[in-house]
Amino acid sequence: MSSTAFKVAVVQAAPVFLDAKASVDKAIGLIEEASAAGAKLLAFPEVWIPGYPWWLWLGTPAWGMQFVPRYHANSLRADGPEIAALCAAAAKGRINVVMGFSEVDGGSLYLSQVLIGDNGEILFKRRKLKPTHVERTLFGEGDGSDFQVVPTSIGRVGALCCAEHIQPLSKYAMYSMHEQVHVASWPSFTLYKGMAYALGHEVNLAASQVYALEGGCFVLHATALTGQDMFDLLCDTPEKVQLLNSDGAKPGGGFSMIFGPDGQPLVKPLPEGQEGILYADIDLTTIAMAKAAYDPAGHYARGDVVRLMINRAPRKTSMNFSHGMSDVGGTDESDD
Repeated sequence: MSSTAFKVAVVQAAPVFLDAKASVDKAIGLIEEASAAGAKLLAFPEVWIPGYPWWLWLGTPAWGMQFVPRYHANSLRADGPEIAALCAAAAKGRINVVMGFSEVDGGSLYLSQVLIGDNGEILFKRRKLKPTHVERTLFGEGDGSDFQVVPTSIGRVGALCCAEHIQPLSKYAMYSMHEQVHVASWPSFTLYKGMAYALGHEVNLAASQVYALEGGCFVLHATALTGQDMFDLLCDTPEKVQLLNSDGAKPGGGFSMIFGPDGQPLVKPLPEGQEGILYADIDLTTIAMAKAAYDPAGHYARGDVVRLMINRAPRKTSMNFSHGMSDVGGTDESDD
């Protein structure tokens, strides 16, 4: 293959719920498998380590609080040993990896993604800008610095989580950074089947597909499974069983996919509930054909009529002053 043509891979699997070490071990096995198959980029689902906290959607906040200490204890520090182990696996396999994980920073948690280069270096770590609905009872918010698209050995790569793909302005911010390959990390899509279409796999697959078309980029749509361990722990009543997995298929979920820059699905999907890795051979030169028709952040834009302003400065909760209180009126934030 040329330098613009390579193989990408997308995970469809369940983590070991609420067990960071075991989930990292499983992730390393999947990284090794994708590397052996010749993939140059592997995408994981949203907060795959230590698993998506579906209890948020199943019961009261008081009932769900019993899971918070364990979830917190199995969330990862950005500079912790678990991320370091993933970096070592990526370097060993010469493969780029995007991992979704629950990040712990002090007493707060964040829905985060890390891009690890094929040399084992962290190329970016980002947080979900706005947790969705009940996620806000567990996770904090990101900021403008979490819009990240960076050069890698295979091209310009970016990532968003879940319903960030429903945010038009966030999407446009990413398009303006000229992504070539985008990782869309999602949960397992077993929740509220037949009750809430907006939370189902059909419409959210469509969101990733439209992202590919609008952004003129390849999209790796990575979804998890609801594992038996998660199901048994969280579903202690028939009502919760119905809410989390109404058809009784265990483990359920899935629906991973890879889309081309014209929105076309590039692979045959794995069956629902089946673990595995999807692979597709892609060529970045095809992006030119897609953007010849639509480039909403380029020739197809009308910045004289409508445009987006982005504040990419990190949000600070405290600042240290070394020259006395006369500096209080200033700011240490600077433009990129």
